[in-house]
Amino acid sequence: MADVKPPTVVDLTWDGGLAFTARDGAHEWVLDGRNEAGPSPVAALASALAGCMAIDTVHILTKGRFNVRSFGARLTGRRADSEPRRFVAIDLRFTIDTNAPPDQVDRAIGLSREKYCSVWHSLRQDIELTTSVLTTGSGPGPTPIP
Repeated sequence: MADVKPPTVVDLTWDGGLAFTARDGAHEWVLDGRNEAGPSPVAALASALAGCMAIDTVHILTKGRFNVRSFGARLTGRRADSEPRRFVAIDLRFTIDTNAPPDQVDRAIGLSREKYCSVWHSLRQDIELTTSVLTTGSGPGPTPIP
């Protein structure tokens, strides 16, 4: 039986402008639509995809008893010209220093893409999106967007 993962829960708190602090219980980071106080949501998504595939690839290679001495990734995403400006093409380049033969590196990247990377598989178009709103009137908040 596969491991059942608990749901991912992230809470956002508005910091003012277009910045939000995100928390998942153990970690805290800032998302900023202006890409000033932290990465934009799109940059965070790109880093999540690159990170997911990089982590998978290193894990698969080291599990195969290969030595990974260094690993880098560069993601370049091309976005649509009109709203919602989603990614239409992604180029993900890895730089790896390893004793693994090229076919094993290709296999590890392929396994990440086809089987393991939950971020990549979450980008599919058949994801159901539901929204809800809870409005509270608890006094003055952060400065509105100028």
